[in-house]
Parts: sequence; structure tokens; C-alpha cells
Amino acid sequence: VALIYVDGIILAGNDLSFITGVKTFLHDRFSIKDLSILRYFLRLEVARTADGVALSQRKYVLDILEDAGVEGSRPSSFPIEQNHHLTRPTDEVLADPSPYCRLVERLLYLTVTRPDITYAINILSQFVHAPSPMHMDAAYRILRYLKASPGQGSFFPSNNPLRLTAYCDADWGGCQSTRRSTTGYFISLGGAPVSWRTKKQRVVARSSPEQSTVRWPVRLVKSFGFGGSCVN
Repeated sequence: VALIYVDGIILAGNDLSFITGVKTFLHDRFSIKDLSILRYFLRLEVARTADGVALSQRKYVLDILEDAGVEGSRPSSFPIEQNHHLTRPTDEVLADPSPYCRLVERLLYLTVTRPDITYAINILSQFVHAPSPMHMDAAYRILRYLKASPGQGSFFPSNNPLRLTAYCDADWGGCQSTRRSTTGYFISLGGAPVSWRTKKQRVVARSSPEQSTVRWPVRLVKSFGFGGSCVN
């Protein structure tokens, strides 16, 4: 497998001699530099052991904290306040929303390895057109949460059984502005995270059984033929 991004290439496979042959083939036709085992790529830090591969964005997190000037702030235990009431601002908005937009944009890329902040970032990204000081405070709370564990990331074990597990849930009319519900899911394969997402539903559900998206991971587990579980 070859992953190519601009002038960076990652080669992965289970045959080292074949990978060496591919690198020789490329070097004969282009000027390439072999950086050996993958350790850093597109702000992703890779640590490989006999137990598996760990992905993190520790340096990226520290850079965000430094740029925001919150290295000395008190860490937070949760990325967003429980039962928060973040809504569209009715009066006071930030005079310059660009710092808020840039911060949310950088945090969005961090969800590549941090599923734990996906919901909070989804909420904040809904207000980039007109953020208020309340939304900026919520964004800084995420930074204080990241400060407590900047090196946390995703781990891909090497010896786990190939078992597909899906978790899904939805709130009930959580958006104070539209009364729409928000759905979130997390899917792992062999104990490794493979897909996660948080999204506001398109329509207003008049009752909890109408939130049919809560049940789709169960059908996914059955269609793939793996053993699995679903927790609502």
C-alpha cells in the first residue's frame, strides 16, 4: 500500500523485500530520500512496538496550546460542559471571529487521533459564522482538557481478534436553536478505532423512536458477518 501526499510517500506491507524493491524502482526514476521507519508524517506521530502501533499528535497539541497562551492554565477533566446550552448569539459577538475560526479548524484536524473531542468540536464548528465570547470560552475549555493529556491518541493492536464493535447514541433535541438531535457513533475493528463521527440530524424527531440512526450500527455488525455489540 502506498499513501502519497504531495511529496511525501508512505509504503506499508508485510513483505519487506517487496517494499525495498519499490523504493529502488522509485529511486531509479526520481530523486527520493528514504527516511526509514515511519515516525512523523503530517503532524502525526507514530510509535511502533511489538504490541501494535500508536498514533498521536502531541507536538501539534503543544503548538496549539502555546499559540493560544494556555500552557499555564488549569487542566479540565472534560472537553465540554455537561448539559451545555451553547446557542446562536443574540446580541454580543466577537468583533474578530478569525481567531475562533482558526482554533476550531486546528482542533478539527486533531480529531484524526482524538475521538474523545469529536462531539465538542462538532458543537463549536456550528458557530464559526458568528461566535460569541461564550463559544470562545468553550473552545478554551477544550484546550485545557487537551493540556491534561497532550500525548493521548489512538492505538492499533497487532494481535487482537478481528471483531467489529459499534457504539452509537443520540441526544434528544439537544440543539437549543433548531431542536434537532445530535447523533454520534464509534466503530472499532480488532480493538482499533476505524471510524467515528458526530453529526446533527437533518430533521426534528418528535419522539425518541424516530431517531432511527441510533440503530444502524447493529445492522452494520450483522452485514459484515463479525461478532460485535452495540451499546446505546
